[in-house]
Amino acid sequence: MNICLYGSGSREIDKIYTDEAYNLGCIMAQKGHTLVFGGGDTGMMGACAKGVHDNNGKSIGIAPEWINNFEPLCEDCSEFIYVNTIDERKQGFYDNSDAFIISPGGIGTLDEFFEVITLKKLKRQNKPIIIFNIDHFYDKMLEMIDEMGEKGFLYKQNEIYKVACTIDEIFEYLDG
Repeated sequence: MNICLYGSGSREIDKIYTDEAYNLGCIMAQKGHTLVFGGGDTGMMGACAKGVHDNNGKSIGIAPEWINNFEPLCEDCSEFIYVNTIDERKQGFYDNSDAFIISPGGIGTLDEFFEVITLKKLKRQNKPIIIFNIDHFYDKMLEMIDEMGEKGFLYKQNEIYKVACTIDEIFEYLDG
């Protein structure tokens, strides 16, 4: 299975998050899954990719070359797809992935997450989406989404994505 990881490329992330991203990458590779990601060599993306590569796994990086001005690109990818725009990058994620994991991240990660769940809600894609809620990172966002549902702005959001707090929970859902 090709699994897309959304997550921050920041170099300033607490080790609790990057350690878990690294472990996720290790298990992805051990299970024979391919990582699809934004091609970054740092942060959540870089840690997960390192775990994949350290375990002889495969990865597909997708990014415009100019993103290199903001974060270094991973040189160890099995395949790298260069695109011109962020929209092309996101389309590359959809085209090359069977499932999505949203790990802790910033504005870019939230943009990717909300786009992929919107596409699922509108029945433009039906791939599994898992929020990897490491150390309760997404609790406040999930509370906000629940409140939106309670107030009638959303419905059946629990059918659009799953929340996992551990790597085991991720693969119980994906492999089950």
